[in-house]
Amino acid sequence: MEQLQEQIRTKLNELRVHLQADGGDLEIVDIKDKTVMLRLQGACGCCPHAMMTIKSGLERILREELDNEITIERVM
Repeated sequence: MEQLQEQIRTKLNELRVHLQADGGDLEIVDIKDKTVMLRLQGACGCCPHAMMTIKSGLERILREELDNEITIERVM
């Protein structure tokens, strides 16, 4: 499980540049099993499309590339 958590952290850090390009960022609050607690920051934190970014973007990529059971929960 530790290896998967490290892979999740690495992949999210790679994806951060896309959020940063739009004036946002992400913070990994915690990872428990296959659930990632994530806080969007900057422009992404108040964007009306934040849940789409999380579910259709970040979560989909993690599921396709790492494990199809990964879920992301948004932390405010």
